[in-house]
Amino acid sequence: MKQDNEEVINVMIVDDHALFRAGVKTALSSKKDIKVIAEADNGQHMLHMLKAIQPDVILLDIQMPIMDGITALPEVKKLYPNIKIIMLTLLDDQSVVTKLMELGANSFLVKVSDAEIIYEAIKVCHQQEFYFNSLTNKALLNNLRHKTVVSPFGQVADDTRLNDKEITVLRLMCEEKSTREIAEAVDLSPRTIESIRDRLKAKTGSKSTAGLIMYAVKNKLLDQEL
Repeated sequence: MKQDNEEVINVMIVDDHALFRAGVKTALSSKKDIKVIAEADNGQHMLHMLKAIQPDVILLDIQMPIMDGITALPEVKKLYPNIKIIMLTLLDDQSVVTKLMELGANSFLVKVSDAEIIYEAIKVCHQQEFYFNSLTNKALLNNLRHKTVVSPFGQVADDTRLNDKEITVLRLMCEEKSTREIAEAVDLSPRTIESIRDRLKAKTGSKSTAGLIMYAVKNKLLDQEL
């Protein structure tokens, strides 16, 4: 049950298919902490509506007529940097995922995702800025491995230095190992691994595990020999 002090997250759905918008809206209607406050059928329509109303989170389709999501995304981020944007598409092309993340997307979901996944993505993006799944993490690793990019998760200090233990933990995180699995691999307690993870975030300026993955890729830590 919704608590009186529970924050309601205002959401806009932007998709050129009315049935899809209606389906998502209906699915989210049962969530007491989510409110769909606006709908648009293309990027241009969305930008016009944003002059009058700013949601907390936008569900933005990639492929639309007049102005698609890839074109609209950087415009929204430039004008309304605090709005979180979850990109929706029928495709699962990892190169597309990478491009969207570089343009400032806060999450990426295929349109066949069930309602609970969409709800979780909205909540996590609103509270923690980014929502990542196995698809996005693999895309970051596979497509950014040989590219130098500016991380959207926080600027990395040029003079950051990680010790061997921190690099080992970071590599294991990039392999999607759990805290317990990492602890067993390096013979440390789970609590110590949590401390190392927090220290890694502080050193690299990252806000999330995905930010740490970006750091590891940018600095080619996955290719180095210890």
